[in-house]
Amino acid sequence: MSTYKDLINLFAKVNSPKEMENLLNGILTPKEREELVQRIDIIKMLKAGIPHHEIAQKLGVGVATVTRGSKEIQKGNFKVV
Repeated sequence: MSTYKDLINLFAKVNSPKEMENLLNGILTPKEREELVQRIDIIKMLKAGIPHHEIAQKLGVGVATVTRGSKEIQKGNFKVV
């Protein structure tokens, strides 16, 4: 059975955007892909200083979802976003 670390190692082997697209299309449903894109949008908006409530309203998500993204930024995640 695979572990989370195995998944990370799989992603690390990807050498091009096309390979990443193929991998993500193969393992994620269209809805899951949309949700990932939305989470990145949340991070970008938070980093741009947009208030939580405004982000939640614009993207149609709960404030708790936005707050979770904010907490992950505070932990030092999303430096590449």
